[in-house]
Amino acid sequence: MKKLNLFRVAVTVCVMAAFSCSSPKQTPADSPFVQRQGASFVLDGKEYRYVGTNFWYGAILGSEGQGGDRQRLQRELDQLHQLGLDNLRILVGSDGERGITTKVEPTLQVSPGVYNDTILAGLDYLLQQMGQRGMKAVLYLNNAWEWSGGYSFYLEQAGAGHQPRPNEDGYQAYMQAMAQYAFNEKAHELFYQYVRDIIGRTNRYTGVAYVDDPAIMAWQIGNEPRAFSQEAKEPFAQWLSKASALIRSLDKNHLISIGSEGIWGCENDTALYERVSADPNIDYMNAHIWPYNWNWAKQDSLQENVERACRNSGEYLKGHITIARRLQKPLVVEEFGYPRDGFSFDLASPTTARDRYYDYIFQMAMGDSIVKGCNFWGWGGEARPLHQQQWQVGDPYCGDPAQEQQGLNSVFDCDSTTIAIIKKYKL
Repeated sequence: MKKLNLFRVAVTVCVMAAFSCSSPKQTPADSPFVQRQGASFVLDGKEYRYVGTNFWYGAILGSEGQGGDRQRLQRELDQLHQLGLDNLRILVGSDGERGITTKVEPTLQVSPGVYNDTILAGLDYLLQQMGQRGMKAVLYLNNAWEWSGGYSFYLEQAGAGHQPRPNEDGYQAYMQAMAQYAFNEKAHELFYQYVRDIIGRTNRYTGVAYVDDPAIMAWQIGNEPRAFSQEAKEPFAQWLSKASALIRSLDKNHLISIGSEGIWGCENDTALYERVSADPNIDYMNAHIWPYNWNWAKQDSLQENVERACRNSGEYLKGHITIARRLQKPLVVEEFGYPRDGFSFDLASPTTARDRYYDYIFQMAMGDSIVKGCNFWGWGGEARPLHQQQWQVGDPYCGDPAQEQQGLNSVFDCDSTTIAIIKKYKL
């Protein structure tokens, strides 16, 4: 009997190991889950192609605690649904202490494995409401940037000491410190436990396990994960592979992607981007495009620079399309933005340059058959920022996280000309 039990354990271990690099389980052609078939997405037996937005604050808005406003959430989802924007990219939750300037709060993961149940209830409620409207969520689990914890939180909790913050120490110091994340196995293990805890949840409002919820389209390893140094590229690629294998072992129904900026997020190493995208557990590829952040457009000449921003963005996107065709995987342009004319934060100010840029990106992305989704950043909806330079506790959430000027890249419900461009390309 003892030998038989050991044999069963060995078989179980082998089966689990096989699952860690297997493809998603085969589901019927009319499945309510978004599936990948070659270089296409399929939903309910039909091709699934979408125009959507980033709605990072959705789980907070769905809570009944600090920052929660379920009535606003319902109104925002109704308007997005009416606009045909039924695919939303959402932050699962922020990590770490409250009261830290430039970081989203309230936080979900207070310390490793200790969760703010109010935010978990908000995530449950958000998914329930999205499911009722036939909307799909792309949920990201980590963040390379400081605004929701992510890398810096896990490094600190793994014993690496206090990590620099860009608003205090500058982005160069921050990125140099974050390059250590790829090497820190303890930080990875803390993240993996978080992944297990979140993916293993059951929605309190619907009674449906997350792994069985068709309101979820995909899990993403993180928001813009980077190596942050040349030396970290190899361990970075290994971490992404391990993380995607873990997610696959936990959930056979949903798609997996990295959440990467693309080549830019791989230290401008095209081969590295292709390598991590080719991983068998990665179902589709991502590209983010930020002409202002990447100095293709200047603060004092946004309108004058918009054509250069379009040209550079087009060349950048073409490189990703080429790789997607070679790998035969769908490509999603899941972040792009452009400031208002004159770098204004007055919601009455025009968005001429932004509208031109949006029109260009939508036309190029949705005009190529390998691109299956396009999410602008981000939806501000009915929010009206109270403090331009920095979000403060009690301010309404908009598309711009706490580290950015409020209104920098948000599309508000009063931005009629931008919304008209978006509606032109909705599917």
